[in-house]
Amino acid sequence: MRVITDQLQFPEGPIALPDGSVLVVEIARGTLSRVDEDGTIEVVSEVGGGPNGAAIGPGGQCYICNNGGFNWIRRPGRTYPGDQADDYSGGRIERVDMQSGRVDVLYEAVNGVRLCGPNDLVFDDQGGFWFTDHGKTRPRERDRTGVFYAKADGSHIEEAIFPLEAPNGIGLSARNDELYIAETPTGRLWAYPLKGSGQLTGERLDRPDGGRVVVGRNSYFMFDSLAVDADGGVCVATLIDGGITTLYPDGRDPKFVPMPDRLTTNICFGGNDLKTAYVTLSSTGQLVAMDWDVAGLPLNYLNVN
Repeated sequence: MRVITDQLQFPEGPIALPDGSVLVVEIARGTLSRVDEDGTIEVVSEVGGGPNGAAIGPGGQCYICNNGGFNWIRRPGRTYPGDQADDYSGGRIERVDMQSGRVDVLYEAVNGVRLCGPNDLVFDDQGGFWFTDHGKTRPRERDRTGVFYAKADGSHIEEAIFPLEAPNGIGLSARNDELYIAETPTGRLWAYPLKGSGQLTGERLDRPDGGRVVVGRNSYFMFDSLAVDADGGVCVATLIDGGITTLYPDGRDPKFVPMPDRLTTNICFGGNDLKTAYVTLSSTGQLVAMDWDVAGLPLNYLNVN
């Protein structure tokens, strides 16, 4: 494992770019930042609020799930997210122009219901994107939230799955025919078959909307963001015991790779043949890289070597 930098302010949402740099959101700093291979950090955009997940979409622009902000818990050498920020600015989906850094708000509500804490997103091959709303916590209550589908031009958004327990990471299979969603507090990974862009099939009976639980591992942990590999594995960043859990929708036994931070929050793939894993170790402000035994699945709208 190679530490690229340990100077980030609660990084998440890594995107490995073709030039070898990695985009991340710094939630505690409120920025979209670029980390060069030598660890140099450049702010691409002062987003504000709580930029939580990022993806490159049509036209090479960066789309961000903004959770509106956290109160932060500071410990020596560690940073932890807490309850909804005292200056909470509302959940929204934003688009960042990569050249100018300009931020446009695309969505703040669905049918009059405000977004609470958008967390992560993934683009399909038709130019639309799925995203999770993790919700916000307050001292005595927590939001009920779900999963949404939206168009990249800001013209359409709909709620597709409701409710889920604090949904977090989200990804698509190689053929864009199955959607994967990680729930944080339950440590569950859901799989939803799709019949088209933004459309659930509803064929399986575990839930009316067609979801099924992917076989997991026995332990106490929580799930964060995820990436899908070329072998069909869903690599889920795992909290509490700290690492990457790979689960297999086809029923193979799960795998676990430990990492040196209880808040291992995100993974993405880049480098030659997509066999370098970039992982955010958020409480310690680190972006690290390591060789991975399986290539990552190429993402829609992100050209890599």
